Amino acid sequence: MTTQLLVLAKTPVPGRVKTRLCPPCTPEQAAAIAAAALADTLDAGTAAGAGTFVVDGDHPAPSGWLRMAQRGDSLGERIAHAFADTARPGTATLLIGMDTPQVTPGLLRAALNSLTTGLHDAVLGPAADGGWWALGLRDPGHATVLRDVPMSTRDTGSLTLAALRKRGVRVGTLPVLRDVDTAEDAYAVAELCPPNSQFRAAVAALGPGVAA
Repeated sequence: MTTQLLVLAKTPVPGRVKTRLCPPCTPEQAAAIAAAALADTLDAGTAAGAGTFVVDGDHPAPSGWLRMAQRGDSLGERIAHAFADTARPGTATLLIGMDTPQVTPGLLRAALNSLTTGLHDAVLGPAADGGWWALGLRDPGHATVLRDVPMSTRDTGSLTLAALRKRGVRVGTLPVLRDVDTAEDAYAVAELCPPNSQFRAAVAALGPGVAA
């Protein structure tokens, strides 16, 4: 079985991304943070083999990536469509978002490889806030369960896991990562990023006072 990586993202436009950073950030600062998080995520994905950039808005895909527009109303629908629209026979899919810029190429490669062993039908990467940062499926059709799972809540991860298991899917788990929703998250995650990280630089540019 082959594998593919999807990055689901929103074009970093002030007022439309990372709104929970405001305050203390301005909408422009929040958009800069989002742009840096997306850049680091795509860099890690490129090092892991690239894939398909599934985007809401006009943000271009990096070199070596396919580009596909998101479709659907709710986030659950957009994720389900992303799996369906990129499905290929004999290919397992790993989908991540743009909220965990600390993700490494090694972690992505390990997650992709875990889908080829046959031990699990799916892998789920829990987020520290109760959501999830990654979902891998050997059969993209299982993503239809996401249409009925409330997204962006403290129960999203557990509800996703329960919905998949109810369908008979054997689910393995990936490491827990902290995603970036608040200014406190941004500073904590920046510390986990390497020195050359665009996200780390963008957070540092805010200055220490913004974290308060």
